[in-house]
Amino acid sequence: MPGFDVTEAVSAADLARYDAVIDVRSPAEFALDHVPGAENLPVLDDQQRAEVGTIYVQESRFLARRIGAAHVARNIARHLEKALADRPASFRPLIYCWRGGQRSEAMATILSQVGWPVTLLRGGYRTYRRLVTARLYDTPQDLKLLLLDGHTGSAKTEILHELAGLGVQIIDLEGLAEHRGSLFGALVGRPQPSQKLFESRLLRVLDTLDLARPIVVEAEASKIGDRMTPPVLWRAMQSAPRIVLEAPQASRAQYLAAAYGDISADTAALEAAFDRLPVAPSPERRETWRAMIAAGAFADLAQALVDLHYDPAYDRATRKSGVPVVARLPVEPSDPVSRAAAARAIAGEVRTIFGGT
Repeated sequence: MPGFDVTEAVSAADLARYDAVIDVRSPAEFALDHVPGAENLPVLDDQQRAEVGTIYVQESRFLARRIGAAHVARNIARHLEKALADRPASFRPLIYCWRGGQRSEAMATILSQVGWPVTLLRGGYRTYRRLVTARLYDTPQDLKLLLLDGHTGSAKTEILHELAGLGVQIIDLEGLAEHRGSLFGALVGRPQPSQKLFESRLLRVLDTLDLARPIVVEAEASKIGDRMTPPVLWRAMQSAPRIVLEAPQASRAQYLAAAYGDISADTAALEAAFDRLPVAPSPERRETWRAMIAAGAFADLAQALVDLHYDPAYDRATRKSGVPVVARLPVEPSDPVSRAAAARAIAGEVRTIFGGT
């Protein structure tokens, strides 16, 4: 009989019962997605996992298991000597691998022999992933959403975080997706998380919110960069009322030139973004933009892109949406005082629209 407990419960409340959630899969598997808050203590690293798998298929199951067991024993010993060395006798970990098989059982067996009260996640990561899919794809949620809308460069994301400081519940989808949600919105040197990891992050945020209270979300397209907003949230966003921030185009261009400083400094990234424009710029226009880049005239470049691409795209999407606008608020995007005033006004609108807080 194993010396550890087994569970299939993986809600946020369930996970909070444990001192640690330990993912024993390889680092590459962990990077793709993992249970929120889990720490990666692999029993096989990426190279070892590939080696054992190749031997299993091409040579001998017995040989693969023997070599794999040696790797696993050494890796668990190292974790006991390093990552787990300071854990007390009362330490209560939840352990999982891909499907609750040999890797997690090996770790659970040894840790339970140490004397720790260990629990194994039956079905492993796949059990957790089924929960994510059910919550974000299959189970309708009664979400009280308010969308924060406005042309690109209206400082929506910064004002969204001002709202959080005022006690208003928010979901920062761009932060979760690590993308600014626009054609030029990729973060230089920071690839987006996988779709699964994006969904794990989103579900973790939802689990921290009181769904009986209103939540403010920035108005987004159905995709943020290459990450799709899951159906449960996207359906609620499509019918949610919205508050529109209004700022002069020149002010927005100045704000964008500062906010997108990372991509402005990367000529190759700018050129790649030009290639993704729905309407390809003419050679003459492209040369004009290159001259702006060479001169460091990024506010002028932002103004040109706002006028050519961002504002027309936003206006087309707005005409199609048909969602009621409950308020329009002026803002100077680069002015902290103006942003703070807009946030306070939005917080008041939230109380008016939904009642209370």
